[in-house]
Amino acid sequence: MRPDTGAALAVGLRATVRAVVTEDDTAMAMGSGAVPVLATPRLLALAEAAAIAAIAPYLDEASTSVGTAASLEHKRASPLTEELVVEAELTEVDGARLVFSFIARVWNPAEDLVVGAGSMERVVVDRERFVAHARPASVAS
Repeated sequence: MRPDTGAALAVGLRATVRAVVTEDDTAMAMGSGAVPVLATPRLLALAEAAAIAAIAPYLDEASTSVGTAASLEHKRASPLTEELVVEAELTEVDGARLVFSFIARVWNPAEDLVVGAGSMERVVVDRERFVAHARPASVAS
C-alpha cells in the first residue's frame, strides 16, 4: 500500500462492474453445470472484479490483493444477453485483511431483480513476494 494513502483504504469504498452474459459466461462453458445461464463461478469473478476496482486506486504498483474466502448465494438464473450490475463495498479493514459485501442485480431501473449476493475476504500482498512464494505442490519446502 502507499504509505501516504493507507488511511484512505477504509470502510465504505465501493465500485461497480457491468457485464452482459455471453456464451463464455455460462455454466456449460465453465464446466459448472449443463445449462446456458450465468455460471456461479463467473458471478463470483464479477464480484471480485468489483472489489478489486474499489481498492485499486489506493494500492501502489508493488501491491495487489488476493482472495482468501468467499460466501455467495446465487438467487436467480441469468440467461444469455442479460445485463448485470455487480457492486462491491469494503465493509471491514483489519490490517492487510479486507472484507467486502457484494450484490449483483439485473440492470433494469424499473425492477430490482437480485441475481446474487454475498461476502468475500481479500488480503493485500506484495505482488513479487507473493508470486515468489507460489510454487507447485510437488516442490516440498
